[in-house]
Amino acid sequence: MNIPGDLKYSKTDEWVKVDGKVATIGITDYAQSQLSDIVYFEFKVDAGETVKKGGTAATVESVKAAADVNFPVSGKVVELNESVVDTFEGINSKPYDTWFLKVEMSDLGDLSTLMDATEYEKYCAERGH
Repeated sequence: MNIPGDLKYSKTDEWVKVDGKVATIGITDYAQSQLSDIVYFEFKVDAGETVKKGGTAATVESVKAAADVNFPVSGKVVELNESVVDTFEGINSKPYDTWFLKVEMSDLGDLSTLMDATEYEKYCAERGH
């Protein structure tokens, strides 16, 4: 399982790449492996929307299950990766290159509630693989 050391992770299996106040968000290798082959992706927000941590950002459907992608931070959606709607195969093959959206964070304190790579790896192991 791939868990890059430069990202933050949520308990709902989103990854966050931090660049100043902007958080780029996607789902982890663990999440995509649990879902298996992705067959559908839909955003639940638009660019410009103010969002709250824990809210639904998108829905991902696979041959096995459907899952919500949650916001690991609060803020304003500044960009959607529209290409992922049509070419969602990258979610399975390159989960850390396939980002979903970018949020300008309203509270950098949200980052303190996220796990680093070591904590996330332990969290995944505790859940079984």
